[in-house]
Formats: sequence, C-alpha cells, structure tokens
Amino acid sequence: MKKVTKPTVKTLASGKKMIAKQMKAKAGDLLPKHLANVESILFVHEGECILKIHGEDKELKPGDAYIIPPEVKHQIEAKTDFRGIHFMPTEIKFEFFT
Repeated sequence: MKKVTKPTVKTLASGKKMIAKQMKAKAGDLLPKHLANVESILFVHEGECILKIHGEDKELKPGDAYIIPPEVKHQIEAKTDFRGIHFMPTEIKFEFFT
C-alpha cells in the first residue's frame, strides 16, 4: 500500500463565493482520499495524474478538467510531477479518510 502524502497547496485567488487553490505533488505521490459537501472543478495545469473516483481511474493531462460531484469519495495519484488548480465555493467543507 502506498504512503499518502499531502499536496502543497497555495491560494491563487478568492472572492466572496469562489476560491481557486493550486495544488502540487511529486511523481508517485498519493494524495489523501476525501470528499466535499459541494461540487468543485479540478483543472490540470502541468503534469499528469490519475483521479480515482466512482471505482474508476480517470487519467488527466494538462488542459483537462473534471467536475467533482458533492459527497463522492475521490483520490489523486500523481503520475508525473503535477500541478493542478482546484476551483471551489468558499463554503466548501472537506472530510478526509485514511
């Protein structure tokens, strides 16, 4: 079983209702499994990752975006050094799983 690694996260922009956060991970990193109470968008800026969601592995490359539904467990594994942008409402609440 792979060790779970927290991504490096940086706020890029925030407003009254929306926030954009950059997340970075190194090749091979497995990020924490989690869900959120509201819908959000993951946009891949650099590198490649695998989004584990709905029992499937979705391969995402630069320029790809994926809408993450609310209340759905998901996890990201970086295939290469990876940089993504997560667009979400400011009222988002996360729940993490081990």
